[in-house]
Amino acid sequence: MIRILVVDDHAIVREGLKQILADVTDLSVRDEAANAQEALEKIRDGEFDCVLLDISMPGRSGLEVLKEIKAERPRLPVLILSMHAEEQYAIRALRAGASGYLTKASAPDELIGAIRKVSCGRKYVSASLAEKLAGELDSDAGKPPHETLSDREYQVMLMLASGKAVKEIADEVCLSVKTISTYRSRVMAKMNLKKNAELTLYAIQNRLVDC
Repeated sequence: MIRILVVDDHAIVREGLKQILADVTDLSVRDEAANAQEALEKIRDGEFDCVLLDISMPGRSGLEVLKEIKAERPRLPVLILSMHAEEQYAIRALRAGASGYLTKASAPDELIGAIRKVSCGRKYVSASLAEKLAGELDSDAGKPPHETLSDREYQVMLMLASGKAVKEIADEVCLSVKTISTYRSRVMAKMNLKKNAELTLYAIQNRLVDC
């Protein structure tokens, strides 16, 4: 039996995942968590074979939680299940130690197969993501500017590029307006940009956000 911890800040998503997995005889959702702190406490106190982890959560992001999980339980497989397209976060998540990456638009059968695969110690990537990874390995070019950003800077960059205001971002990630403004300044400096419009154009050209 594969024991699963579901980590997502939306109760309706957690319930949906439990319903999808309820009839699968070799999978069992043993517990759930709504935020980073809950997730880490459950992992320290319980025994799990796989963690289903969302990226976008208030406070500490899923990528930050992922790194903490891998530091404390390096052998525990973490499968990212996100609303964000592969182009936005998948490679970054795999570099941080994720065993696989799925979007929430994936079919239930794909999710079940991915859980089984990562729980056996293997990696799960879609065919399109495997192609992107191969392209990265074959490339001799330097990193694109967005790859130089920290995980939080990258998150803020995507939200700015999507047209969100600084205060809106601050409210969503539970940080101060001043902190988000600092992140924005760092992003602009690292990417050598001056305006949000330039950031949006860059993100669209690099397929980091939808047109």
